[in-house]
Amino acid sequence: MHAMTRQRFLQQYTNTNVQTAVESATPHRLVQMLYEGALDRIAQAKGAMMRKDFEAKARLTNRVIDILSSLRAGLDLEKGGDVASNLEALYGFMIEQVYKASRHNSPDMLEETAEILRTVKAGWDEMPEEFRKMRKEQIDRLAA
Repeated sequence: MHAMTRQRFLQQYTNTNVQTAVESATPHRLVQMLYEGALDRIAQAKGAMMRKDFEAKARLTNRVIDILSSLRAGLDLEKGGDVASNLEALYGFMIEQVYKASRHNSPDMLEETAEILRTVKAGWDEMPEEFRKMRKEQIDRLAA
């Protein structure tokens, strides 16, 4: 198989798997996937910084910012109370840190952001099982 054809095939396979995972995921799992994606991109961006691959660094840090912005935009500040407000501020802080890390080419600053994100993810991962499996419709009924 030609290298370019193989690469396209692998990308299509990956995209299909991701789409299938997203379509079948609960809201809880979708947030976990976003956390995992942000952490993966942070690790990749740190590597790009160390290799002085500035194009990859920019692409990856922008993707981290996109993910954090999506998490922030998905918060329900009205129903989420203090937890949602605190997360909004924390996501905003992490976004700013990623910008600064990119501007200063600082893997250490990215690692600090990753540590915060791992802490938030650990709390999310500890959510009680009965809430993890809820679909969006069930969550909306509880909130009503």
